[in-house]
Amino acid sequence: MEIVHVYQRKRAEFGRQCNFDDRSAQMLADIKPDPKMETEYLVRDPVEFAIQNTKEFSEHEVNTETVTSETRGIYHTEGGWPKDVNPAEADQVSRFRKKVEKTPEFQQQIIQTGQTMEHAIRQNNAIDIYENYFESESENVAVAEPPSIKTVNVYRDPCDQKRSVSAMSWYPDQATKLAVAYSILEFQKAPEGISTDSYIWNVERPNAPEMTLTPSSPLVSIEYNMKDVNVLLAGQYNGQIAVFDTRKGSRPVEVSPIEKSHRDPVYRARYLATKTGTDAFSCSSDGQVMFWDVRKLSEPTETLFIDPEDNGRLLGGVSLEYESTMPAKFQVGTEQGKVVLFNRKGKTPQEKISCTYNAHLGPVYACERNPFFPKFFLTVGDWSMRTWCEDIRESAIMWTKYNQSNLTDGCWSPSRPAVCFSSKADGTLDVWDLLFKTNEPTLSMKVTDSSIQSIKVDSSGKYVACGGHDGTISLLELSDALSDMQPNEKPNTSAVFERETNREKTVVARLREVHLKESVRARTALASAKEGDDDGEGEKKAMDEVDPITDAENQFYKAIEASKKKRALQEEKKAAAAAAAAAPADGDEAEGADEAKGADEAKGAGEAKGGDSAEGGDASEPPAAEAPESK
Repeated sequence: MEIVHVYQRKRAEFGRQCNFDDRSAQMLADIKPDPKMETEYLVRDPVEFAIQNTKEFSEHEVNTETVTSETRGIYHTEGGWPKDVNPAEADQVSRFRKKVEKTPEFQQQIIQTGQTMEHAIRQNNAIDIYENYFESESENVAVAEPPSIKTVNVYRDPCDQKRSVSAMSWYPDQATKLAVAYSILEFQKAPEGISTDSYIWNVERPNAPEMTLTPSSPLVSIEYNMKDVNVLLAGQYNGQIAVFDTRKGSRPVEVSPIEKSHRDPVYRARYLATKTGTDAFSCSSDGQVMFWDVRKLSEPTETLFIDPEDNGRLLGGVSLEYESTMPAKFQVGTEQGKVVLFNRKGKTPQEKISCTYNAHLGPVYACERNPFFPKFFLTVGDWSMRTWCEDIRESAIMWTKYNQSNLTDGCWSPSRPAVCFSSKADGTLDVWDLLFKTNEPTLSMKVTDSSIQSIKVDSSGKYVACGGHDGTISLLELSDALSDMQPNEKPNTSAVFERETNREKTVVARLREVHLKESVRARTALASAKEGDDDGEGEKKAMDEVDPITDAENQFYKAIEASKKKRALQEEKKAAAAAAAAAPADGDEAEGADEAKGADEAKGAGEAKGGDSAEGGDASEPPAAEAPESK
């Protein structure tokens, strides 16, 4: 039996290190045998004793406890000035600088620094250490490695109670930080006293978040400001808009008043592409799209209602799409499965709603334009992901097959125009390469056992963050085959989009033509019915609604039946000809009546036998000619 004793202690508490060495044997005790006890024992002969041919070793393990590290910094706005100098006064600052510049220490320091700088400049002029000498050759080399994904880190919600990851946003400069919004979106499922904190994670330190964001209500959406990386825009569960500044603590610096905010959770809040970088807009399931100036959130600057039919029934927005190259247009994915295209250049509220796409059977969880071809955008909802062209409103140009589990999110790759991602409720991430195949994903990976609620790709297209329903965030690294631009990928992707667009336009035009013909036919029948048809058949025909799809199916099946009949008739003729060729030659009248070939042979035999056989051969010809017609 093996006995193992685990002893854990800090290394500082071990004390002095123990040193072991070899020394000669030393007798501690010598017990002499007792002759009186010899009669109680028997001598065993032979004696079996097992030994090993190797030495016995002892095992010793020491494991120190994990030390949690934390990084803290101080932001200096102005400092280092003497007490008698006020940095706000330009005259005092100027006099102090002139005084310092005249000191010998300052001049000596400038001379020493100048020598170091001159040496570095000469090195840069001599050789560029960052120069890529094989850039042209590397572009022509095809990537031979297969596409793959590997997990880099896993970040777990510090809160004891499980919350889902509702939104994520990457740090704009580099993929070093990730802002994550945690909330429970199920109605009245949040337990009392649950934490409302959200966190900013450093991707290299998964043990603890780098910063905590403490709003008044759980955050549902979050996004970094592209012009000021210290500012974040967030939408709260109670409908308010909050602005955080990481330099000023964990509490929001600006919050919109509750009476001027949304009435439902803010599912998406995004910045607009403006010069100041302070304009933003948000959407909610209350059917409103509000525009804000984050410098003053006292009230929205503009409010639009998601009412494409102008009947007062608002559609709840759950996703937003905005492309900086098209600043006047944006799209809203609704709970009812429709995508509404807005144009802010319109004068009236109805003119600002350009068109509506019937995208899915359920809520549209994601809507995003292709970063290389903004005319095409993808939508994710129900059990499929669809790719649309802005010019075609009737149907999508490409779509995936229906999956067993519903889709939860999707996005395009910012580095490759033909690559997109989709997540499913069973915890699977699908990577699609439209140039490779469109009917099934190029690569699928089981990321987590729970549902993936949100996915976000960094600006380089190398890393994908997957937020789960249990609050865990999995950081995945893509291979070069999925993140690097392939040779001629952009024109090939454009050709695929244009081909599918032309195909769909042809189908839509044909359906419109069939529908127009049926409408004309119905109006004609209705007119004839009004003129006074006795039997009323014209009115009956006019009242029948003709479905173009059903009519096309009927025409297709009729063509199939006609082709089957024609093929069966040809088979029967071939069978009759084969039977005629296989029949034995005979001069009898009966055989002459069945087969035309037998009739010819009977006629030849009749010339040898006499006129009776010849008459029998003549009588056998008509039935042979009528046989195929009867069949």
